[in-house]
Amino acid sequence: MIKVNIFEAKARLSEYLDRAARGERIVVCRHNTPVAELRHVAAVRTEPRPVGPLPGRPVFDVTPSFFDPMSDEELESWEGAMPPSATPSRSSAAQPTRAAERGADVKARARTRKKGRGRS
Repeated sequence: MIKVNIFEAKARLSEYLDRAARGERIVVCRHNTPVAELRHVAAVRTEPRPVGPLPGRPVFDVTPSFFDPMSDEELESWEGAMPPSATPSRSSAAQPTRAAERGADVKARARTRKKGRGRS
């Protein structure tokens, strides 16, 4: 392993890449503090990756019924529908939240600034 500063690494990059390809590690430093490392990369895969389950794992089948639409009851259980007693009342739902009020306030200020542009 050798340590080189950035200036030297930039000036002699080809040489350091050749050394890294032969298996040597080169540590690149900034003000003598290590920040990166050049090293040999393992061989690149030449054959495609296998598709399917991993060896030793059971194979599973997806039946055509898997793609059928869910019933309303199944859909509610998946989506976590709230029971009727937990739904918010209309009076509280009609009141804007503070975040919504702030968003409306920001939009109003932006419109005011736009109107003022270009006028002297």
